Amino acid sequence: MSEEKKSLNFIEHIIEEDLANGMSTNDLRFRFPPEPNGYLHIGHTKAIGISFGLGEKYNAPVNLRFDDTNPAKEEQEYVDAIKRDIKWLGYEWANELYSSDYFHKLYDWAVQLIKDGRAYVDSQSSETMAEQKGTPTQPGVNSPYRDRSVAENLDLFERMKNGEFDEGEHILRAKIDMQHPNMLMRDPIMYRILKKHHHRTGNEWCIYPMYDWTHGESDYIEQISHSLCSLEFKPHRALYDWFKSHVYNYASEELPMLPKQREFARLNLSYTIMSKRKLLRLVEEGHVSGWDDPRMPTISGLRRRGYTPNSIRKFIEKVGVAKRENVIDVSLLEFCVREDLNQTAPRVMAVLDPVKLVITNYPEDKEEWLDAENNPEDDDAGSRKVPFSRELYIERVDFKEEASNKFFRLKLGGEVRLKNAYIIKGESVVKDSEGHILEIHCTYTTDTEKKVKGTLHWVSIKHAIKAEVREYDRLFMDEAPDSHQDKDFMTFLNPNSLKVIDAFVEPSLANVKAGERFQFQRIGYFNVDDDSKPEKLVFNKTVGLRDSWEKQKPKQAQNQTNKTSQAQQKRPAIEVIKQLGKKYTNLPEAKREKSKAEILKLANEVSYEDLQPLFNTAAKKVGTRIATMLTLSVLLKNGQDRNDDINSFIEKALEDKNELLVSEARTL
Repeated sequence: MSEEKKSLNFIEHIIEEDLANGMSTNDLRFRFPPEPNGYLHIGHTKAIGISFGLGEKYNAPVNLRFDDTNPAKEEQEYVDAIKRDIKWLGYEWANELYSSDYFHKLYDWAVQLIKDGRAYVDSQSSETMAEQKGTPTQPGVNSPYRDRSVAENLDLFERMKNGEFDEGEHILRAKIDMQHPNMLMRDPIMYRILKKHHHRTGNEWCIYPMYDWTHGESDYIEQISHSLCSLEFKPHRALYDWFKSHVYNYASEELPMLPKQREFARLNLSYTIMSKRKLLRLVEEGHVSGWDDPRMPTISGLRRRGYTPNSIRKFIEKVGVAKRENVIDVSLLEFCVREDLNQTAPRVMAVLDPVKLVITNYPEDKEEWLDAENNPEDDDAGSRKVPFSRELYIERVDFKEEASNKFFRLKLGGEVRLKNAYIIKGESVVKDSEGHILEIHCTYTTDTEKKVKGTLHWVSIKHAIKAEVREYDRLFMDEAPDSHQDKDFMTFLNPNSLKVIDAFVEPSLANVKAGERFQFQRIGYFNVDDDSKPEKLVFNKTVGLRDSWEKQKPKQAQNQTNKTSQAQQKRPAIEVIKQLGKKYTNLPEAKREKSKAEILKLANEVSYEDLQPLFNTAAKKVGTRIATMLTLSVLLKNGQDRNDDINSFIEKALEDKNELLVSEARTL
């Protein structure tokens, strides 16, 4: 087997089962249904990736449908931003649709439900209805208006539509069961009076359908085969099916397919807010410059910061599709963009905190244009010319007058290499009256073959271009800023999330365009901001060359974790287990036992949905199969039921030639 077969996630298993049971691939149809009440954020990318990914996998259409049922919060600006973000991620939708397209049909179906005695107009206050609804352990109480006649309900509903009543005076409710254990089934609201201008229908309507009524019926109208949503909608499935089953009676010949709602775990990211309402507050209160502020977790913000579509798609792929909620460390997202930009971003030199360096034995009027490699990871990237002269800028942190042997940068009496240029030796410094270093004086040698440990980046002062660099840090200092019931999430805003720096960059960057990405050597990855102009370049820091956040955590927290558990915070447990498995069979016995113990510990954080795809690991990857077997042993011990996939995996392992794998399989 030359290529390992990619395992199916649980949603793909559902679809494959439906196809095996007679559904035609021609009937597969998916949708991504955002509400246009804000910009999309990183959490939405999972839902986008799942639906559009299934469309690509099965060559099936994916609709982009805007669930625009609340004109009080929805704007055309958000519609345009959502379309722009999805296109930027590289996805194409089959049809651009709006729930407002179906307002007339939804109204007609609501009238039919009234005629069938399954909906009624209620005229109580929202506070009274809330009291009547009961609690999860206490049944609700019927509304005194529940038994209004069909004729009265039809009359009131039409007059609601015609604008005869004020907001809050009447609502339309489904008549289901006020004692249902699922509170969402206790006569939910279908329509409310809302005299607001709609961004598409204008002032045509003054009643608007509720989300639960609109969403499922829009799926049905579009003949969506699989309605995929996040776990918080799982309790809504019963209501989704109730509405769907009754409307089916009105339109079964025209619309024969009934959609299936299935739920997946949404994406939760550490140090990040995922609520559009709270993100809007950040914008409105001026804590950020807008929805596309590079500190925002919005797709627009990530794009402006320098993230690539490929890095976000890779991140979603690594996170995977699961049924259980978990929190992904933001460092995994940063790892993905760092890995992507390492392959694609040209290398350039920039100095962010400059100090002047003078090469005293280099001729004053001499300048050279030296060859510099654009990207060692890309054979086709070529090279460029960078100017070299007697006076340079280097980073202030790269020099110390005196330092230990572990300081591999420039010090007095020490030698370092200048990137793409010569070797220099620190000779003396010039200071101001307060003792601050103004200049570092060095000598250079043309013997570039000498071995020195340190290499510094630099910029020729004579040729340097001044640029504004915006260094961004995480917007929140708390790992879960909106999880504290007694504190406002704003309490955890990072006061140092933005630092504006006057820097100097090499002249090859003179004509850069907004959106271009570069690696500032030895510093990190940066992109050209939308504010950048030829006369004033502006760069945003996307991410550093390595994760520096761990160093900023309190020492007490660091002492509580070892290196392995720190890596665990950066990646899902299943990813750490896979990494440990790769080297498992090559380890000496003592280290192998230590690795085994770590796998068994991590296994308690793994779900069956996480592990099942590894059952198809290639036979030659014995270490990964052993790690999978160890993890499976913990899942079985914790109550996982055996099934055909598990039995097949164990039987195949028992037939293997590797004694370690066979030994672990025998224990099961």
